Amino acid sequence: MAAVNPRKPTEPRGKTLSIHVVTWNVASAAPPLDLSDLLQLNKDNLNLDIYVIGLQEMNCGILSLLSDTAFEDPWSSFFMDVLSPLSFVKVSSVRMQGLLLLFFAKHQHLPFVQILSTKSTPTGLFGYWGNKGGVTICLKLYGYYVSIINCHLPPHMANNDQRLEHFDWILEMQNFEGQDIPNILEHDLILWFGDMNFRIDDFGLHFVRESIKNQCYSDLWEKDQLSIAKRHDPLLREFQEGPLLFPPTYKFDKNSNNYDTSEKKRKPAWTDRILWRLKRQPQANPHTQRLPAPHFCLSLRSYVSHMMYCISDHKPVTSTFDLELKPLVSAPLITLIPERLWTMENDMLISYSLTPDFLSSPWDWIGLYKIQPGSFLAEDPLGEAQPHI
Repeated sequence: MAAVNPRKPTEPRGKTLSIHVVTWNVASAAPPLDLSDLLQLNKDNLNLDIYVIGLQEMNCGILSLLSDTAFEDPWSSFFMDVLSPLSFVKVSSVRMQGLLLLFFAKHQHLPFVQILSTKSTPTGLFGYWGNKGGVTICLKLYGYYVSIINCHLPPHMANNDQRLEHFDWILEMQNFEGQDIPNILEHDLILWFGDMNFRIDDFGLHFVRESIKNQCYSDLWEKDQLSIAKRHDPLLREFQEGPLLFPPTYKFDKNSNNYDTSEKKRKPAWTDRILWRLKRQPQANPHTQRLPAPHFCLSLRSYVSHMMYCISDHKPVTSTFDLELKPLVSAPLITLIPERLWTMENDMLISYSLTPDFLSSPWDWIGLYKIQPGSFLAEDPLGEAQPHI
């Protein structure tokens, strides 16, 4: 056995973070009473660390938007009420009309969430209307760049080229000026999901429905527009997806598990998708020594639909990932020092200490997060979280 050198600094130990991603076109519906299955709360020993939740077609009427501006929207409030008692904090959110993206993390991870930038990219009406497009949360997680995109692409069978154009446009617009954030294609992880509206080409309605009834999905996969596009587009091919082992999630009669029985009888399709992309490592030069890349690996644990939810004409889809990484930031660079009990009635004075290698900038901030009724959590982007009431 090799002797341990006591003077050699100890390398940070690897971590595994479990991430649960939700995408759901809720068709303007209010939250149902129970979302335990959607959030995997009924699974024993799941030990999730992060929830990423993306909704499309939230109620965005004038009265609803005015109400959500003054008060938190019903869906955000619902997820807060469910996840807060489980030690999750809503770290960031971004909304554009009917699109909503939420990022929840267990509070022990907050000292290692940095930067936190959001962006909205409308693509409706030539880029001026937010009924379609994407919303993004960009952050550094344990020192790694992560971008999360929730999108709603154009509908209808014939608009496949437009969907691909909007996909490229949203990707191209992911720049965060003034914060020294690299191009999104240089980020270590991109999670991209939403109602992408890709359809099944060629086959007729009867064939598609019979294939679904008999759980024969392989023929349908071959004609899925997104699968076809990935075979021809090198950049799109870099985005991975789990196997589609669940029935198409669109289009259902509301309050049922029956595919569309209206006069239009829309053909079922896998419109609701979850993709991911890991940063490409540079090719090694055979004549030069290559340094090992930081340990950063994403593995898919599950990719499923949830057929029991019937409030929408879409079924929600979820993925659970295990993210293995070796932290680039292993200790808080800032420590908050509460001087007394903080209350809502009094001004708050926050003191903090910095490590010698902390590089301050005009973008530094201290966040105040609601964790449950009457209780808040103060946190800085690199420091320790301090609960107070």
